[in-house]
Amino acid sequence: MGALPTTSPSTSLGLTSRRFRPQESSSTTCITSLLVMRRWSAPRVRVPRQDNRRLPLSLPSTSAVTVARIGRKSYTVQAAVQKTVSRPRDAHGPLLQERSAADHPAKARRTRPDPHALVAPQLAHLRETLLNLLGSSHPSLTEIAKYYFLHPSKQLRPLLVLLFAQATNGLGGKYPEKKWAAECEGAGGRTVELDSPLTRPDVLNDWNPNMPDHTASFSNSFSLRPPRPPQEPPIPPPEPSTSLIPALSNSVLPTQMRLAQIVEMIHVASLLHDDVVDRSPLRRGAPSAPIAFGNKLTVLAGDFLLGRASAALSRLGDSEVVELIASVITNLVEGEILQLKAMHGEELGLTRKPSAVNSAVGQDSWNVYLQKTYMKTASLMAKGCRAAVVLGGCREGEVWKEVAYAYGRNLGIAFQLVDDLLDYEAGEESLGKPGGADLKLGLATGPAIFAWEEHPEMGPLIERKFSQEGDVELARELVRRSSGLERTRDLAKAYADKAKEVLALLPDSDAKSALEVLTERVVKRKH
Repeated sequence: MGALPTTSPSTSLGLTSRRFRPQESSSTTCITSLLVMRRWSAPRVRVPRQDNRRLPLSLPSTSAVTVARIGRKSYTVQAAVQKTVSRPRDAHGPLLQERSAADHPAKARRTRPDPHALVAPQLAHLRETLLNLLGSSHPSLTEIAKYYFLHPSKQLRPLLVLLFAQATNGLGGKYPEKKWAAECEGAGGRTVELDSPLTRPDVLNDWNPNMPDHTASFSNSFSLRPPRPPQEPPIPPPEPSTSLIPALSNSVLPTQMRLAQIVEMIHVASLLHDDVVDRSPLRRGAPSAPIAFGNKLTVLAGDFLLGRASAALSRLGDSEVVELIASVITNLVEGEILQLKAMHGEELGLTRKPSAVNSAVGQDSWNVYLQKTYMKTASLMAKGCRAAVVLGGCREGEVWKEVAYAYGRNLGIAFQLVDDLLDYEAGEESLGKPGGADLKLGLATGPAIFAWEEHPEMGPLIERKFSQEGDVELARELVRRSSGLERTRDLAKAYADKAKEVLALLPDSDAKSALEVLTERVVKRKH
């Protein structure tokens, strides 16, 4: 088994220097008020190219492996949207120019907000009201669906949705309309309306012992019921003047709060299914759902959560958001298939044809690993962030949702790289799940693949998925003797740095600072 090629991926992690040329935007902050707001600008913000040669990273060359572009290149804001950024010039100078801490010692000393503390009331309310969405006519199903929500968690995905809502609400051209919908009865954006079904409740629930007898009973044929009289929706206000300067509202809309709950429901549904597939005994420091309730009920509970999330998603009233989040569920399934192919490819008939080139096994390992990392972890973060900004009124062509997607994508990959690193470094007590689980499942993650570059004997272990006696112990020893752990953390930091870089396009706010803090914590976390 040959060693991996030594082409370093760090050059592909450099963010190409681009110029953003602002033009006028039609965004405004409110229909009913014409406040004089402070102008802000960022003329020709240049994102500098980093010197990545210091990172001791190495991956297969991109010319040899095309699919790996998903993981090896940090995602950046696309040039196609640069021309639409609105940044009126401030008489006192640009707000978003890169400046050193030495130029602003007071700013450097300022205490940055804690991400969780900044939105702690919203997170607490989100957690309390989320359980109300999980009720079923079957008490056992309700119990399983709520099981993981009752144990402590990072709540990272809803946290990202809430922080991006606060960091961008007021900047999008359609924000006044979204704000109006959140306040106007009948417009569909109020919390009480998000809890109301779009179809008659007796049709949606079908058989349910809590429903009236004419619906719950199947002893008689169902009689035709007269349709409900249509309700005329309220007329939205006219488009605001394009001369108003966009400004942050520092708020979270009800639709964005509900989105935060939806992404957490989808995440927990994926955990339920993963724990069945991976036969995991622990989750969040407690017995996993398959251990507590069995595989069949756990799978059904995951399906039930996805159904509840889909119904809540439809009531948000935004087709772009529905498309984004629906594609996340697709990505989760595709990512799981990639992982199953790596673990049980032969028995599932998913094996690839053997390659004549020995190093192709390593290239394929990087392909599967990084693509799977995006699909199973980063996709939900990236598209959840983007959906939050869309619900805040970002128009097509405005840069804010591109910033959100680039941030979430890069942060998600960094998060999973650190998670795979901790599988070697941390124990069950700190992780809340078994350590060393990846190798036992036959999965080669970043530390093992990096170790292969330095120890060719790792190749046969990866190829046979650590299936022979002593393979797992030998693989862990090879990782410890290599720089695989350090290089995986460096790679995670490179992705986190890119996530932090794209935030420069947002106006300064506590939410933006909290997102910056979050990128640092993701890399430094110990559990």
